[in-house]
Amino acid sequence: MKNIAIIPARSGSKGLKDKNIKLLNGKPLIAYTIEAAKESKLFDEIFVSTDSENYAEIAREYGASVPFLRSKDLSSDTASSWDVVTEVLNIYEEKGKQFDSFALLQPTSPRRKAENIIKAYELLQVKRANAIVGVTEAEHSPLWCGILPEDQTLVGFFKNEKANQQRQKLEPYYRINGAIYVVKTDYFQSTKDIYECECYAYVMSRETSIDIDNALDFALASIMDKIVEGEY
Repeated sequence: MKNIAIIPARSGSKGLKDKNIKLLNGKPLIAYTIEAAKESKLFDEIFVSTDSENYAEIAREYGASVPFLRSKDLSSDTASSWDVVTEVLNIYEEKGKQFDSFALLQPTSPRRKAENIIKAYELLQVKRANAIVGVTEAEHSPLWCGILPEDQTLVGFFKNEKANQQRQKLEPYYRINGAIYVVKTDYFQSTKDIYECECYAYVMSRETSIDIDNALDFALASIMDKIVEGEY
């Protein structure tokens, strides 16, 4: 198969300024994802979708391809990653390049490794799937969650009788971690919902599922890297 890695890296982050190029232990955040994609040796093209020439130059320094910048319409915080994927595939097709599959790899998941990408693609083959999506076990059971009324009473907070069980006895719940989406191109272009048919979960550890959205997440990712390197 011909595969493309698509790494979305918009420059206008509001939660953490210039998040995608912020230095994480001395290296731009986006570099971790580019390097993981390169190390996997699965991709004919590793493309960074960005609206910033500065971001593009940093991406190129680490081995990614940025032959064009993201359109203005998709440079706001309201644009979805799937809109970005559609734009990328369409432009490459206009240039005479088509891909059998793509991997959407968000740069906010720096602890996702080449091994994870390889395993996701292996699962795509084994399951004969249309799509593989990274998930991780939820930190807390949603059975412990509820909506508070204005007076903040907890009467009737637990809607499920299982919620009163010990944590160890509760069934595990999983959440989509945003680290890996591997999708067959023809399937993506024929559906509005990638979860609709033959889509399977690739279960990842919490350590590889860190998703950086704010300063606290960034600090956690930094500490995790140092723990792995033996600095803690």
